[in-house]
Amino acid sequence: MADPTYTPPAVWQPSENGGKFSGVNRPTAGARHEAELPQGEHPFQLYSLGTPNGQKVTIMFEELLEAGHPLAQYDAWMIKIFDGEQFGSGFTALNPNGKIPALLDRSGATPFRVFESGAILQHLADKFDFLLPRTGAARAEVLSWLNWQMGSAPFIGGGFGHFYEYAPEKYEYPINRYAMETKRIFDVANNRLAESEYLAGELNIADVAAYPWLGALWHGAYSNAYRFLSLHEEYEHVGRWVKALDARPGFIRGRIVNSKAMPERHSAADFDAVEDRSLFEPVRHRADS
Repeated sequence: MADPTYTPPAVWQPSENGGKFSGVNRPTAGARHEAELPQGEHPFQLYSLGTPNGQKVTIMFEELLEAGHPLAQYDAWMIKIFDGEQFGSGFTALNPNGKIPALLDRSGATPFRVFESGAILQHLADKFDFLLPRTGAARAEVLSWLNWQMGSAPFIGGGFGHFYEYAPEKYEYPINRYAMETKRIFDVANNRLAESEYLAGELNIADVAAYPWLGALWHGAYSNAYRFLSLHEEYEHVGRWVKALDARPGFIRGRIVNSKAMPERHSAADFDAVEDRSLFEPVRHRADS
């Protein structure tokens, strides 16, 4: 329902009532403090967190390594976003947008940055000729689905997830608005997956990008919102696709990196130190899935 007490002022000013993210959200960009970023020994230095956007890149790296690309070795450093580490000078030098993930590519003579998860996926795909056709209609199809996901994620996370789970007050209009859009996004994916095993034919970076978002909701994100959204009842082809990707070793490992179970990743041996071995099993599906 509408808030009858609020009339927008002539000039907007930020409010202190920002909910869970009030400590970090501001209407300005750039560094807020000086902080150098650590660096490891590998060609790729990733600064991220195990959120859906972060998981895209760690899944991509682990899929590359699983497929036999040893030059894709990487160091993954956790950026604690609720502590504001993404606003350190070192991080904002890599990503002026102040969002995870950010990548430093040191594989050539001159290191360079890549930021935004979709750009990182495309960069790695082109560099290793992996999960992205080089030319033609097949490449266009993958890039179309990749950018569909990039454009859809804010409606799920910043839209539905924020107003359903994180907002300090619950209002019917924004929840309904973004629930409708999230279900529409699932319907787009479900219709496509009814005719194709993956989003663009064979496994590709569009699947890597979409899985962490759609899979998270499927498995219970935002206080089991899959019930509220009737995901398991209405989108069977998305469910088939999620379960298939759940079981891939690269996806399994990529989900763990930069999480509480494994804050940093510097070699394959780091996975051996993860105490909760159930994390390496395919996601256990709920009875009503």
